[in-house]
Amino acid sequence: METPLHNDLHDFMLERQQQMSSEYERISKRAAKDPGTAGDEGEENWANLLRDWLPSNYTVVTKGHIMTPDGMTSRQMDVVVLKGTYPKGMIDRGTKTYLAAGVAVAFECKNTLRANHIDRAVRTSAELKGLYPSREGSPYKELHSPIIYGLLAHSHIWKGENSTPERTISDQLQASDKVYVEHPRLGLDLICVSDLFTWKSYKDAYRDTRFINPELSEYAVLMAKRLMPYSAAHTGYHYAPHTRIPHEYGTPIGAFISYLIERMAWENPDMRDIAEYFTQSNISGMTGASGPIDHLRRLWPSSIYSEQIRPRVESSMFDRSKWSEWSLIF
Repeated sequence: METPLHNDLHDFMLERQQQMSSEYERISKRAAKDPGTAGDEGEENWANLLRDWLPSNYTVVTKGHIMTPDGMTSRQMDVVVLKGTYPKGMIDRGTKTYLAAGVAVAFECKNTLRANHIDRAVRTSAELKGLYPSREGSPYKELHSPIIYGLLAHSHIWKGENSTPERTISDQLQASDKVYVEHPRLGLDLICVSDLFTWKSYKDAYRDTRFINPELSEYAVLMAKRLMPYSAAHTGYHYAPHTRIPHEYGTPIGAFISYLIERMAWENPDMRDIAEYFTQSNISGMTGASGPIDHLRRLWPSSIYSEQIRPRVESSMFDRSKWSEWSLIF
């Protein structure tokens, strides 16, 4: 078997991984005496990472509110990514209130992640995305907000010998999602803990008809048909990398950059070539055997869709091509 060629992207991501770890150690030393400065420096670390890896026409700023056309404003965001179409004059004015239509991504940043940070981020995601009007016309538009929102952390508190931080974070994510997220488009898109894993949301638009099998008993078929209206969409999370050998399979930072660019490419088609390249290079470390975290999966009824597209969704009329807004999986 031919040995796969090495891609320098893995080295670049591993280098940034190590830089984030070094910065966390440095910041932690002063956090107790000056937590405000430590928080600002942590946010700037993430902002610099985004400046280095997002296309140059995006502007990355720290600390700001997002304002809708009717004057409603969000709570303060730690890092904000502005679209290339954002009015330059508004940026040059130094205002810390940003026009909602010109914001592509927003993040909350923490140096050391705790459970209440996850709860707050999920709640903030629902509040922020709720400021945007819902979109209609395709499963992609109706299952997603035009803005991406995530939670970034250098590290976490679950370092004990018997700790299972990935499970703890996943459980908190599930619990908060059930409390605050009343529609798939309101959910949190990403969590990156730079020395652990990156969680990425997924959304399946298809109706789950796997249980409708003629070999099942009459009762089983009846129960499956009753369940079908409640499975017109699935939402949940993957996390990566799925190994602790980052040089070979990827890093949390690589997964974060790869997932973020892929998500942004749905809104900005100019980014799809580089998104595909990052996926093919597997800087996320997502293995072929990996799948969604089953206990984080939620089922949604067809009523989440507009009357315009609901009949087509219920008839399972989807397009399986990668970037189609009528694809099965986003």
